[in-house]
Amino acid sequence: MTNEKRIAEQLLLINAVSLNPTDPFTWASGMKSPIYCDNRITMSYPAVRREIAKGLAEMITTHYPEVEVIAGTATAGIPHAAWVAELLNLPMVYIRSKAKDHGKGNQIEGRISDNQKMVVIEDLISTGGSVIEAAQAAANEGADILGVAAIFNYELPQGIENFEKNRLPLVTLTHYSALIETAFERGIIKESEIALLQEWKKDPVNWLNN
Repeated sequence: MTNEKRIAEQLLLINAVSLNPTDPFTWASGMKSPIYCDNRITMSYPAVRREIAKGLAEMITTHYPEVEVIAGTATAGIPHAAWVAELLNLPMVYIRSKAKDHGKGNQIEGRISDNQKMVVIEDLISTGGSVIEAAQAAANEGADILGVAAIFNYELPQGIENFEKNRLPLVTLTHYSALIETAFERGIIKESEIALLQEWKKDPVNWLNN
């Protein structure tokens, strides 16, 4: 079993990811989706969160060997960033979704220095909008952003386009394709549902209209 499928299997087993192609979920954006991912649940499973932290640390060491500081996005990326920073013995900060409107008006909590090489950790990637904004905020405060590391990637076309447009490297532990394969192998979804799930990834906005 590949690393991608092993992590996907664990997310399915603890119900951090749910699949329901015939009765879709509604995301906060209003978009209908056959998948709902809540990686905050991984915090409650020590064995799973340790494997995620180990996997993220190994990916970062491989793809961003010059890293000097780990950043977590508020709020879901923060605990994973803390565990990874501890494994790599690196400083850690976290990035607010917006600057505070009181005190020093910080958006970055913790301490970074000019041109310090940073990897930003996010729990999941859909369009990438929030983590790209977080990376830009850190860059505006002097960080040298090497890239993003995340647990799960929906592999949506808009997300791929947004990372390419912003020239921001992205690596993830697992992704939608690995999840669908694993869910089928474990009998969680039927063969007849695979095409429906694959169609959503191609055009999630118009999925139910096709």
